[in-house]
Amino acid sequence: MDALSDVLKSVHLEGAVYLNAEFTAPWCVRGEVGFPSVRKRLAGAEHVAFFHFLTEGACKVQLAGSQQVLEAKAGDLVLLPQEGKHLVGTDLHLAPMEGDATVTPPPSADADLFHIRHGGGGAATRFICGYLALSRTVFRPIFEVLPPVMVIHVGDGPASGLLRELFRAGVRESAVDRPGAASTLAKLADLLFVEALRRYMEGLPPQGKGWLAGVRDPQVGRALALLHDAPGRAWSVDELAQEVALSRSALAERFTSLVGEPPMQYLTRWRLALAAQMLRAGRDPVIRIAERAGYESEAAFSRAFKREFGVPPASWRRASPSTG
Repeated sequence: MDALSDVLKSVHLEGAVYLNAEFTAPWCVRGEVGFPSVRKRLAGAEHVAFFHFLTEGACKVQLAGSQQVLEAKAGDLVLLPQEGKHLVGTDLHLAPMEGDATVTPPPSADADLFHIRHGGGGAATRFICGYLALSRTVFRPIFEVLPPVMVIHVGDGPASGLLRELFRAGVRESAVDRPGAASTLAKLADLLFVEALRRYMEGLPPQGKGWLAGVRDPQVGRALALLHDAPGRAWSVDELAQEVALSRSALAERFTSLVGEPPMQYLTRWRLALAAQMLRAGRDPVIRIAERAGYESEAAFSRAFKREFGVPPASWRRASPSTG
């Protein structure tokens, strides 16, 4: 299994909400990931990412505090992995409408679909918007290398047609409260996020650095996949190098150059990230989680965990929304 698949297998998205949006020129909306009206649908999410998929028209996107303005058109996916405010519109100099003010609540208690409509009555821009709930802690290898806003061209062809149909299916599932809808939405979100990352990776320059560049490298990608597939194994750089057919020094140098840290340091951080997820997902004793993370004592695990996350394991578990 490749490293990207393995990471996404380990950190599947926890939920999703999809909604239809229509804006007419001129318009400008200030959006923020985590609108209260949508947060209620994703209660307990550690982190919420936001996307716009343009089905018609065009717009500009600008993050709050940034001078960079990105342009998107029909067939483009705008993905905002980080929480925070951003401007979207045909004229970003207009006084922006607050995004949550444009969200029309469901017409009845039985209908879950939200709609957004706003604008001056001119040319229309239509979106499918969505919110993806995930564990930021375990997604960290990806978060650390993704820009805060991405415009990904979906284009045409069979794969693009499938992607469009997934978005439409997400809207349909968000519109009804059928048995299994939450699971279906989460699986759709997984597929959409994977496809977005694939397309982003394809556009990376050959000399790029970072975790995704490491995934794309044959040897480093294989090493990452091995570490993710068996994080509890007592790996050494020598063993890892043998598995990927490189010398110890060559693997260490290439891995560090691309990923930004040595293999064993990366493994330690990944084990702690999985431990953080286990602490919030269940009630296993801390010592059992410490052992799975490769630590012989709870004290050593607690020290390493606090260095990584700023709080000891017990405090981390108590802070979980699901345990409150």
